[in-house]
Amino acid sequence: MLFVLALTGLSLTDPSPDVPAAPAWSLHGQLTYQIQGHGGFRASYAGRDSFLNRTEERGSLTSTLFLGRRTWNGGEAYIDPELLAGQGLSTVRGLASPPNGETYRVDTPELKLNLARLFLRQTWNFGETSESLEDMPNQVAGRRSGDRVVLTVGKFSATDIFDANAYAHDPRTQFNSWSLWANAAWDYPADTRGYTYGFALERYFPKAAIRFGSFTEPLESNGLAFDHDVRRAHGEALEVERDHSLGGRRGAVRLVAFANHARMGIYRDALALAPTAPDVIATREPGRLKYGVGLNVEQALTSNAGVFLRAGWNDGRTESWAFTEIERTVTLGFSQDGVAWRRPGDHLGVALAINGVDGDHRDYLASGGYGFMLGDGKLRYGLERLVDGYYSVALGNTGSLSLEAERFTNPAFNEDRGPVTVYGCRLHFQF
Repeated sequence: MLFVLALTGLSLTDPSPDVPAAPAWSLHGQLTYQIQGHGGFRASYAGRDSFLNRTEERGSLTSTLFLGRRTWNGGEAYIDPELLAGQGLSTVRGLASPPNGETYRVDTPELKLNLARLFLRQTWNFGETSESLEDMPNQVAGRRSGDRVVLTVGKFSATDIFDANAYAHDPRTQFNSWSLWANAAWDYPADTRGYTYGFALERYFPKAAIRFGSFTEPLESNGLAFDHDVRRAHGEALEVERDHSLGGRRGAVRLVAFANHARMGIYRDALALAPTAPDVIATREPGRLKYGVGLNVEQALTSNAGVFLRAGWNDGRTESWAFTEIERTVTLGFSQDGVAWRRPGDHLGVALAINGVDGDHRDYLASGGYGFMLGDGKLRYGLERLVDGYYSVALGNTGSLSLEAERFTNPAFNEDRGPVTVYGCRLHFQF
């Protein structure tokens, strides 16, 4: 009811002089189509969740409407309906870091309507509102203070607020692989399409920020339905950010700690129950804990280029639940726009990711166990390594066409399979 009042323009408080009397709306949209494929590769064996070692092509489509309105003083309301269709390579199985960042939103080839976001945002400014805000998706134009508190409540993605990075955070326009646009060791709370319900509270200072959020967890691993027993099923994240300048170039360092509670199983218990055919599902109990930490660094090198670094760790004792089956990650990348070759709207990116799992998870996979996206039936363990490169060509002011190649070594942490190269083409339009 509160959201309906906000979106229709009924104010809960008297208008402030800082808020225009006329309705302040924000309306944007995007459409992203991707097609990816790979050829055959060496594979000594395959299991139920293996990446297919034959020629394969798959595509995905998402189209989103971003509708927002400034409501009362400091208040905003947003709703994002989304159309989606398609399927990932090998049904998004067999790689710890799948190559299409859009397929975590897509679960079937048929076109479906999904409510991606529905949330309220309240901002309390404590200083002079000297920062300008441009009109953009999920942001109404206006002004804000560098000294402020922001509360977001409703349905959205935890990565809308946490783990931001200027060079690697949007799979529609930047790096596409899962372990490059987000910290893959953060098993962040979300349904299979990447969204959750909850709240986030942010405290901003001129050169620093602190964020805390609490979110619902899915009822099943990588599932669409949420567990409504929030006493024993919830995920929290705490992030501290420090902005800085090196050589006159902007940069930021972010540290995140998280703790997830859900009806997860335990890999070691599954091995004890069935050493030759372990099933972690059989060991699930409500309220199990998974925790970890992550580092996120971005640094501008010039006005047109920058680098980023992410590193992450989680305890790995309990099963992977919502994002991907990675428990150790280090990523490093470089991004540059095309000003140097007179194509300012173009972008070039190159990155490296190294991912791994904990010993319990490793032994579970080696004994024939399956997760929600990995399982070759057995395993000769090696770190999954990824080299990713893309070039994005600007199509006027509203679109881009990207070509990408992603080279995977030891897919799904298995030295008996691969390497394999995934090629992709991505078309993106926005208004």
